[in-house]
Amino acid sequence: MEIRENTIIPLGYGKFVRSDKIVALEPIEEDRGPGRRTRVYVDQLDSPLIASRTETAVLASMVATPQEITEANACLELLKDIYDDIHPIGPMLRKSIKKEANLDLDRIERRIEEILKHEIEEM
Repeated sequence: MEIRENTIIPLGYGKFVRSDKIVALEPIEEDRGPGRRTRVYVDQLDSPLIASRTETAVLASMVATPQEITEANACLELLKDIYDDIHPIGPMLRKSIKKEANLDLDRIERRIEEILKHEIEEM
């Protein structure tokens, strides 16, 4: 299970919190009812927030699905493949491709490097 980062999770009744700041979920057993289903413990808050959603619903919103993880990994692999194909192209051919196809391989290569660097820093 992987927690989605930088994703806002609705707790119900206009309450929202970042998914990666939630540290615990506790179902409310006494006085449970509309507007009172789950205590949500959030990093750097002294007391829990009361959510109108169940702990299962909040957790489902927090967690990245295996399909999302697989799709993200597939996109990164594709970028790495494109980078590996572009990188060895020499300056003369790059200039010709830019002139003939209006495709700036230098810019594409730099952008892929930025994305891959950002992904490595996040890990």
